[in-house]
Amino acid sequence: MESKDDEIFAENAKTEIPKDGSVFGFDSLHRLLQSSLSPQLFQEVSRLLLGLNCGRALDTIAIPEPAKSLSSKHDFDLQAFSFRAEKESLREPRIVRVGLIQNSIALPTTAPLLDQKRGIFQKLTPIIEAAGSSGVNILCLQEAWMMPFAFCTREKKWCEFSEPVDGESTQFLQDFARKYNMVIISPILERDEKHGEVIWNTAVIIGNHGNIIGKHRKNHIPRVGDFNESTYYMEGNTGHPVFETAFGKIAVNICYGRHHPLNWLAFGLNGAEIVFNPSATVGELSEPMWPIEARNAAIANSYFVCSINRVGTEIFPNPFTSGDGKPQHADFGHFYGSSYISSPDSSCTPSLSRRKDGLLISDMDLNLCRQLKDKWGFRMTARYEIYADLLARYLKPDFEPQVISDPLLNKKTF
Repeated sequence: MESKDDEIFAENAKTEIPKDGSVFGFDSLHRLLQSSLSPQLFQEVSRLLLGLNCGRALDTIAIPEPAKSLSSKHDFDLQAFSFRAEKESLREPRIVRVGLIQNSIALPTTAPLLDQKRGIFQKLTPIIEAAGSSGVNILCLQEAWMMPFAFCTREKKWCEFSEPVDGESTQFLQDFARKYNMVIISPILERDEKHGEVIWNTAVIIGNHGNIIGKHRKNHIPRVGDFNESTYYMEGNTGHPVFETAFGKIAVNICYGRHHPLNWLAFGLNGAEIVFNPSATVGELSEPMWPIEARNAAIANSYFVCSINRVGTEIFPNPFTSGDGKPQHADFGHFYGSSYISSPDSSCTPSLSRRKDGLLISDMDLNLCRQLKDKWGFRMTARYEIYADLLARYLKPDFEPQVISDPLLNKKTF
């Protein structure tokens, strides 16, 4: 006999999921809950879902009028929050204002490629202006922001979007970096003209004076369903660099690298205080993982993590297949946005919209990183020598796993 809960579950399973990327008409789960629950109940649910920062819910930040005006005029989601740290006796607070931009493409993928690229530049200009006018110190864009996410079509014409590190996209952003004294992380499709025009998935770090501080190339390349990107670029060769900027030590863990705990660890061992995770991922593939992995990394490595995902459904002119038995299709599914920021104390911001362009702003006191290291002692209690020994043995062809079997496991009994 079915219980009432079983009936409700069965009925919900039949409900058609909205195709506009919303959560049944709401931009995010957070907004759905806020609308559906009493204020007292919503507060308790938020505590459980988002955690507490130094024992309290996150404060919101007053957004300057110019930024609010740009948000209203250009219809992008704009949210702002503040992570605090405990007051210290020997160190002043180290407040950094970070901005994350998520966006859909500007023109259909059938438009001329140059028009598509310039359209994205034009679309992002007011969002970047909103970040600059809000006093953002470090701004990060989404993975391959200057183009549609075409890497899974396996068509080579999309390589035309690639450019050198100092190419058009970098030059476009350098002006904003100088204008607003802002560090900008620009994930692009890089063409390495000095090494046989090899193509990489690269994040360019632009300093607050408009200078190029350096670059990081994506360490891990997915081979999952539609997302088989090795047709375009291979695993990066830049290691796990941490960039010391005017506003703190930052690193970039590009997209698929978030599924690899040792990748997160390496940036932490190199001293990162903020790790950015510019991504492109769709709901059917990864959404249950999205709210979890970055928060785990922030907790385990005592740094802030900034997660960015693009928005919208990008339809391509020629259908493609995934090699997974599904019929050919012309899109990857809905890129669900939901960009958010995680703190080393396990708290996090609400997410941006699942269906709209957006700018998420957050103040963070970097003193919190060391405070959480002191509290939990993960660096002191880790056993790196044991892990290093296991990894060294694992890499050898004659590796034998350390498995101890029950001697009675295969003994026959009568």
